[in-house]
Amino acid sequence: MSILSGFLYPPPPSAIITAMTAISSVALVYFGLSEAWGKHLQYSKFWNAGSGPSGEQIRVSSRVGMLLLYTPALAAAAAAFAVPAVVADDRCRLLALALAVHFFKRDFEVLFIHQYSGNMMLDSVIPITLSYFTGTVCMIYAQYLTQGMPGPKLDLKVAGEVLFLVGITGNFYHHHLLSKLREKGDKTYKIPKGGLFGLVICPHYLFEIIIFIGFCLISQTLYSFLFALGTLWYLMGRSHATRRWYLSKFENFPKQVKALIPYVF
Repeated sequence: MSILSGFLYPPPPSAIITAMTAISSVALVYFGLSEAWGKHLQYSKFWNAGSGPSGEQIRVSSRVGMLLLYTPALAAAAAAFAVPAVVADDRCRLLALALAVHFFKRDFEVLFIHQYSGNMMLDSVIPITLSYFTGTVCMIYAQYLTQGMPGPKLDLKVAGEVLFLVGITGNFYHHHLLSKLREKGDKTYKIPKGGLFGLVICPHYLFEIIIFIGFCLISQTLYSFLFALGTLWYLMGRSHATRRWYLSKFENFPKQVKALIPYVF
């Protein structure tokens, strides 16, 4: 903590933020381990992984499910601008804006970019929706509670803005590349190409992690720091499972392509 104190605000005296920091961190670590061990949240190519007989689980279309994931978080970020104390504080305002832009982009992609091949299970939609929604609310609230506190010795706000822009651009670009793999109505999976897909199978996850690191540096609160670490952990597990899936489905999948981090993992 003494090392972190150089670039984080002191933890606020809030039982809510303390509890949500612990809950969010534990949940993201659990889901990351579950992905690596083969117990997947059921969306995308894993939407029917481990499903029981038809009718046992409630399913929704992927487009509806994805909108349910992101729209509550977008609404929460937008609602923050109705709070005068948020608008008046530079970090609060910038963090709320970055979160709103991110989740607006995600809804835009759901409606106009992504091509879908399956459904989503409602019992997977719910925890992801709650994670994004509570994460957004708690990041902004934790930032609000820093008002009046001494700022970190190292101001990383501008670095956070840069990383956020890099992350959101790279994430959108690779989602666009994925959407171009299929013609309209085509539901078959193909090995992605272009961009960083020649190095890692989940560059869109890599750039999403960069987005959350951007949130962390804009905010510089313990909650945003641990949420970014938890997001990294979860997406490491998910990308590992995704690479394993491609290896099992495509004999010609290039073995040198890593899961998430070029040349490393």
